[in-house]
Amino acid sequence: MKIIKNILVGFVVSFLGSIPLGYLNIIGFEIFREFGFSTLLLYLLGVVIIEAVVIYFTLIFANKLANNKKLMKVIDIFGIFFLVLLAYSFYSHSSQTMTNHHYLEKYLVYSPVVIGLFLSSINFLQLPFWTGWNLYLINGKYIIVDKQLKYFYILGTLIGTFSGMLALVFFLNTISQNVDSFAKYVMPIMIPMLFIVMACLQCYKVFRKYIK
Repeated sequence: MKIIKNILVGFVVSFLGSIPLGYLNIIGFEIFREFGFSTLLLYLLGVVIIEAVVIYFTLIFANKLANNKKLMKVIDIFGIFFLVLLAYSFYSHSSQTMTNHHYLEKYLVYSPVVIGLFLSSINFLQLPFWTGWNLYLINGKYIIVDKQLKYFYILGTLIGTFSGMLALVFFLNTISQNVDSFAKYVMPIMIPMLFIVMACLQCYKVFRKYIK
């Protein structure tokens, strides 16, 4: 029963956490649209490998990380600039997206797994995300992390991330095929605006947490 509970809790938290649009999901959608399902699966494999390491690390050292306020502050502030950089990157490539559908090919000289590993490893915002969630779940006794039980929780989170990202990519692909304005407005305008909004929310979080 404890094993099933760990898997289900990990799955739900990770699935819901992976649904909001982020750069990993958007790049996954672009890869799927240009290079197909098998390439997308390899990319997602790279993403979840890094996430497994992050979740295990934050699970073991959750209390120490939460108490390291300087590290958390650096990560939170860096997140603001990272989100702004992503907004600029998607906006600057919007013309390429509409006129040259193979602009991603230059990045795929590397294995999709390597791309997933790299992009997931620079997603520093997942560190405070998983630190906070793991502390909450452990303190609330929603999961048991004694001995081997923690690995079942990690398994659930990885299945949740993989499923959530895959579902969102398919959803975006369905919209792109049925809505003519998707490529014209969503990718070049709405996605950069989304990252700007996320950066503003991150600014507010930093203000309330460290300044106010």
